[in-house]
Amino acid sequence: MQIRTGFGVDVHRLDLGYDLYIGGKKIESDLGAVGHSDADVLLHAICDALLGAANLRDIGFHFSDKDPKYKGIDSKILLAEVMTLLEDKGYHVVNVDSTVILESPKLNPHIPEMCQIIADLLKVDLDAISIKATTHEMVDSFGERRAVKAYASCLIQK
Repeated sequence: MQIRTGFGVDVHRLDLGYDLYIGGKKIESDLGAVGHSDADVLLHAICDALLGAANLRDIGFHFSDKDPKYKGIDSKILLAEVMTLLEDKGYHVVNVDSTVILESPKLNPHIPEMCQIIADLLKVDLDAISIKATTHEMVDSFGERRAVKAYASCLIQK
């Protein structure tokens, strides 16, 4: 049995005229995340954590923001592709722990649905997915609602 940990982080700028997707769910907000894909900061951090744990480089290596086929892509598709890469190496996910930093809107009402979406994509029990949300107390770009950030750690097993 082989056990590995991984860590991922992602940041996206917030601006008017964009949708806000976090954890595979569209969140109602006056500001949305700017990115080449749907800019789902949480799913991107989870992708990087899983890829890192399996020594498969990072999300940018597999899904370049220079490649037009990923323009506007649903990040759930990216996470599903990452799962295929892990399974091809003989790994399965044990658990994921994550934190999203966003001043507003509040994410707590959305966390159960986000956990279910991620658990389904990763083929794990709901209890294996932890999402926490916090603010930056109106300090720096995150507290001033100019950006959103997510951290994720994971455990995978072969």
